Amino acid sequence: MEALAMMDLPTTLAGFGVGVIVGMTGIGGGALMTPALVFFFGVPPQTAVGTDLLVACITKLFGVWVHGRRGTVDWQVARRLAGGSLPAALLVVLLLSRNDASPVHSELMLNALGTALLLTAAGLVLRGRLHRLGKALRTRQPTDFKRLQPTLTVLAGAALGCLVALTSVGAGALGTVMLVYLYPYRLTAAKLVGTDLAHAIPLTLVAGAGHLVLGNVDLGLLANLLLGSIPGILVGSALSTKAPEFVVRHAIAGVLVLVASKLLL
Repeated sequence: MEALAMMDLPTTLAGFGVGVIVGMTGIGGGALMTPALVFFFGVPPQTAVGTDLLVACITKLFGVWVHGRRGTVDWQVARRLAGGSLPAALLVVLLLSRNDASPVHSELMLNALGTALLLTAAGLVLRGRLHRLGKALRTRQPTDFKRLQPTLTVLAGAALGCLVALTSVGAGALGTVMLVYLYPYRLTAAKLVGTDLAHAIPLTLVAGAGHLVLGNVDLGLLANLLLGSIPGILVGSALSTKAPEFVVRHAIAGVLVLVASKLLL
């Protein structure tokens, strides 16, 4: 781990931009920040993932504070997700600890990151359809749907935990996609963002702490990103009810496809 560095304006501005997007929509944190760190700042994949996880954890605390005051967090749903994501994240970190930072390991993480970005882009584009499908199933089979909700939510959390611990991607974008399907009537747009942010905090804390122990966190980079991301997420959270969410979501999806193609091709 490197010593804290002096303020670096480009990384601070990058943190601010990502923070605004996350606060407005609940998506885009790892999906935008980790590739940016790798491509534009030359950060090794392991360090980019580990550092971004802790940035996300600390930054989202401030976003949840705003949403919590507004009552736009469904804590029961967040706990269900965490019941699956935290053990899964711990397992992935344990598996990573058995491998060194070899070129093969770095290549594996880059490929996993590219795949995660494609999944995230697909989820963003298909989110509306999945929401409508969830509504239809909830309406036609309400008893069965509600009975399966807790178990499916835990399983969804487990999938997120694996993906986030390996790539830092998915806690926001894929998490919200899963929630609009599983809770089509229960979660309003604002509650969707607030609940997803609330679940992301323990998930990124567990995964980020694991990467910190493995030496995959740059503390100087962490500090500079937080200087921008904390005010950014406060601004974004305040604007969350006014954001052109559809436009932002599809714009992010397009960017993710371009980045994923660079990683995988």
